[in-house]
Amino acid sequence: MTETPSPSPQRAAVIINPAKTVEIDVRELLAKHAAENGWGETLWFETTEEDPGVGQAKEALAQGADIVIAAGGDGTVRCVAEVLAGGDVPMGLLPLGTGNLLARNLGIDVTDYDGAIAGALAGTERKIDVVRARRNDPDKDQVFLVMAGVGYDATIMADTNQELKHKVGWLAYVDAGIRNLPGKPVKATVVIDGKTVVHRGVRSVMVGNCGKVQGGLEIFPDAKVDDGLLDIAVLAPHHGKLGWLSVLAGIIGRGRTKDTAVEYFQGKTVEITLEHNDNYQLDGDHEGEGKHVLMTMEPEALTLRM
Repeated sequence: MTETPSPSPQRAAVIINPAKTVEIDVRELLAKHAAENGWGETLWFETTEEDPGVGQAKEALAQGADIVIAAGGDGTVRCVAEVLAGGDVPMGLLPLGTGNLLARNLGIDVTDYDGAIAGALAGTERKIDVVRARRNDPDKDQVFLVMAGVGYDATIMADTNQELKHKVGWLAYVDAGIRNLPGKPVKATVVIDGKTVVHRGVRSVMVGNCGKVQGGLEIFPDAKVDDGLLDIAVLAPHHGKLGWLSVLAGIIGRGRTKDTAVEYFQGKTVEITLEHNDNYQLDGDHEGEGKHVLMTMEPEALTLRM
């Protein structure tokens, strides 16, 4: 009688950002959990400046990975998600970055590396929303999971001192934010689900899939990572040195006043058109400048195991 061949063990692929240094041996920890859960040898791929994760994630799928673990910051997570969104292979998270905003919004302990790996290999799965951002200046089609923006918030990302970031973490963003408070508004047209809601000078248009940003600040109080809705905040501080106080008051008051310094909207698509080029960011990564982007919600497009 012919014996039925035993199925091959599952294999995890890890996409790791080698620039992120941690006190643990990630490879050793993965090998331990893989052995404990009956998984085969782990596939390893390192990101580069030229390819921060997309090509590596495609190669992981080509080699038959049963889960792809993004080991890095939100930029690495975003690039891996860009490949896995819409497919059946789940993504795991090993937070090694400065912000780790997706992990924090999901309630993951970003200091528990052991728990993160155990969850990726043997945890429960949940589906989360993904936002697709299409630009035409230049042509680029990307996804994000936490937050994107044009204007002031993207300028902060562009002007953050990297050396300071390594020393003090997210406080480096505060430094960049204070230095860039002065500035001129840009005329923006914001169209949500086909309806124009803003056509005036603004400092920033932010689009969120999650609520919290650096330092635990809750920019989008109603945002949920699986509600199928985009959350949009338009910041337009009043003129004068105290103008940004009106923005802060609007964020604290969650936009429930009639003050137009901060306006909140929700929808499934948002199209942002600026009068001239301004800074643009996705999940904390500065992506250059542009003046037009169309963002579309893709509900429950990504499977996470955690």
